[in-house]
Amino acid sequence: MASGVGSLLNRFDRMEWAGAFGDLGTFIPFLVAYIAVVKVPPGGILLSFGLAMIFCGLYYKTPFPVQPMKGIGTIAATQAARAATMTSGAVYAADLVSGLIWLILGLTGWVSHLARLIPRLVISGIVLGLGMSFMLEGIRMMSADWIVSTIGLAGTFLLLHTRAIPAMLALLVFGMASAAFQNPAALQALSTVRFAPHLPDLALTAVTWRDVLIGTFLLSVPQLPLTLGNAVIATREQNNRLFPDRSVTENAVATSTGIMNLAGAALGGVPMCHGAGGMAGQVTFGARTGGAPIIFGAVLVCLALGFSDSVYTLFNIIPRAVLGVILFFSGGQLALGAGELTEDRTERFATLVTAAFTVWNVGIAFIAGMALAHLSTRARFRGRI
Repeated sequence: MASGVGSLLNRFDRMEWAGAFGDLGTFIPFLVAYIAVVKVPPGGILLSFGLAMIFCGLYYKTPFPVQPMKGIGTIAATQAARAATMTSGAVYAADLVSGLIWLILGLTGWVSHLARLIPRLVISGIVLGLGMSFMLEGIRMMSADWIVSTIGLAGTFLLLHTRAIPAMLALLVFGMASAAFQNPAALQALSTVRFAPHLPDLALTAVTWRDVLIGTFLLSVPQLPLTLGNAVIATREQNNRLFPDRSVTENAVATSTGIMNLAGAALGGVPMCHGAGGMAGQVTFGARTGGAPIIFGAVLVCLALGFSDSVYTLFNIIPRAVLGVILFFSGGQLALGAGELTEDRTERFATLVTAAFTVWNVGIAFIAGMALAHLSTRARFRGRI
């Protein structure tokens, strides 16, 4: 599945610990939405994510990310808030179907053929747009408390360039301290946290054919172009740019996406993917090996098996403004990874249009970028005649 990963050992130093939590800005909001809105039990979600992160850290030996599939998560949460048709069974079915699709695409090599059809400008535009969308969402989250956000931004910026004090750990400590000062009741809620060990239920036994139809056509199918662009191609591009000695292929990324979703569906998890933004977040705060996802994965497994009943209380301690700071810096790192724009004016315009659409919808951005790339190629060809 990957090449050149066997010789490097994962590290577990303080920078890996700091980088391990670099994706909290996207992870926690979707986790809360699944638990509070869609009513998916937290134990299966945490366990499937934790095991997937440990697997990726051990195999890829880079800060290889595992994130919720954002399109599915958004549709599931909005539909569940409006009607009772969106159930946890539909989410499990989407997880299963997504796993089968990406496993087939990865094992057959079809995903590599698809990737070769996508011009570089489309991927650059998607990466740039995702970075900007993360930064904009980070600003919206920071608006919840501008004082905390400003202090968090300034402190994180100063600490990012030093290894003496990991920026992420300092930011989390500051966030919890500000939460204790502004809302003492939030810390008092920690007294209700209890160790309550139990295993997650077998989720697929509760899935109906109606859930399969909803999960396939309302959730899984609309997610496909998003996953191909952001989670497969963009993540492969970013990993190989940052860690050329631990390069991966599209087939590897698609295959691991399929494996972790099939396993997650059985455990009661939600659809997962790799994501360039997740890697950017971990790298921004110091991660350089697979130790970071292993650390975060181990934390999630412990929460799943012993504290799943209290997970909402635990994650609710981190202020929304601090999550916004994390997301803002992660987005900046991701946008920088889009690379330089070409000298061709038409291609630069197509890249920027793709980025602009990405801020709105990655799937539509993918289609628009492909159309513009095709039109620009035809325009150059006609110019030579």
